[in-house]
Amino acid sequence: MILSLACALPAFASVSVITPANNSTVGTSVQFVANSSTTCSRGVASTGVYVDNSLDYVTGGNSLNTAISLTPGTHYIVVQEWDYCGGATTTPLNLTATAGATVTVASPVNGSTVGTPETFVASATSSCAKGVAAMGVYVNNSLMYQAPGSTLKAAIPLSAGKQTAVVQEWDYCGGSTTTPVSVTVAGTTIANVQAAPGWNQWGELPPIYGICSAPCAGVNWGMAQHQTNISTSGNSTSFYVGGTTPFADALFSNPVIGQGNQQGLTDSAHTLLPAIHNFIYDTDVYVSDLAVTQNLEFDINWYGNGQGLEWGTQCDHLGDGVWDLWNNVEAAWFPTNIPCQLNDGAWNHVTLQVQREANNMLLYQSITVNGVVHPVNVTVAPFAVPAGWWGMTINFQPDGDYAMHGYSTYLDRTNFTYW
Repeated sequence: MILSLACALPAFASVSVITPANNSTVGTSVQFVANSSTTCSRGVASTGVYVDNSLDYVTGGNSLNTAISLTPGTHYIVVQEWDYCGGATTTPLNLTATAGATVTVASPVNGSTVGTPETFVASATSSCAKGVAAMGVYVNNSLMYQAPGSTLKAAIPLSAGKQTAVVQEWDYCGGSTTTPVSVTVAGTTIANVQAAPGWNQWGELPPIYGICSAPCAGVNWGMAQHQTNISTSGNSTSFYVGGTTPFADALFSNPVIGQGNQQGLTDSAHTLLPAIHNFIYDTDVYVSDLAVTQNLEFDINWYGNGQGLEWGTQCDHLGDGVWDLWNNVEAAWFPTNIPCQLNDGAWNHVTLQVQREANNMLLYQSITVNGVVHPVNVTVAPFAVPAGWWGMTINFQPDGDYAMHGYSTYLDRTNFTYW
């Protein structure tokens, strides 16, 4: 009897509708994005949308992302999941469709192949007398960018492969309209490098700043992976620097390709490294105490065939106050005119895009901070390295201030993309 009663218990389930919002005013083409879950051990079988009690769309699995046409007027919508245990759960919506709202996406073109980050350019109109309040971009059901007004221009980091984006407007009357865009992103992404094995770490002391292994008198450092308290994904890494020697640094480096790689990308046949030319360092950065953060450095390094390319980029917060670039021939930093403005005690999003040109010149393409794209377009020559060096690394380096106040910086969702 106990067994039969247990089998008869229903599976608990939920349907979460991400967009559109209940009781909102929408256009005549509405993007429906929803996720569902169930305690049924076999999972969700399908998810669908009813419009005015008629099934309009159904798809297999526990997620739904589709555009549905509505006639002008009021509509009763039901988003429903069906599980493999015979259960079903619904979430109702009341929508008002008007013909006066539009979202026009100028870039990227639907169905096109793009790089990353990709610049989204769009505009919106609304029949709401007060106008459009804000616009945003969802990628694979996650809101990546939002800004006030009826126009949008933002560089959005994308993972390699096929991606589904939705550009949405919200008006001052509570309405919303969407336009979907599907793209294929070139490249291969090594995801969550902050949590990957293989990190090396050293101290650096002025004035030469050569690396030294612990113990290194005058500077202390450390890293702790798999942090959950301060995190955007639940798997961040903290990087600490402190000590007694003013302006000492801590260098953390992961060999993402080639020698020392611990993720199966040793490139032992020496075929991958010569074939790739485009690189993106994309990461969330938590600044714990901006007042003592001298600068934060993010590097991409390429070594092969006797040549070295070091794309060094640092936010020189307490120095010149701008983003600096590294000249690896002269071994010196030079400033840009891009202000280094990071949010204190909060997460920031930093994306660096660079290129190895056909003649091995280094091209700094852009720096994107918290959704704002700063074109760079600066070229630097390579330098000579020992013939046996082969591979790529990405580095993160927090620098100490005049009194070496100790502080930690966190990285999360640190992705390296190449093609």
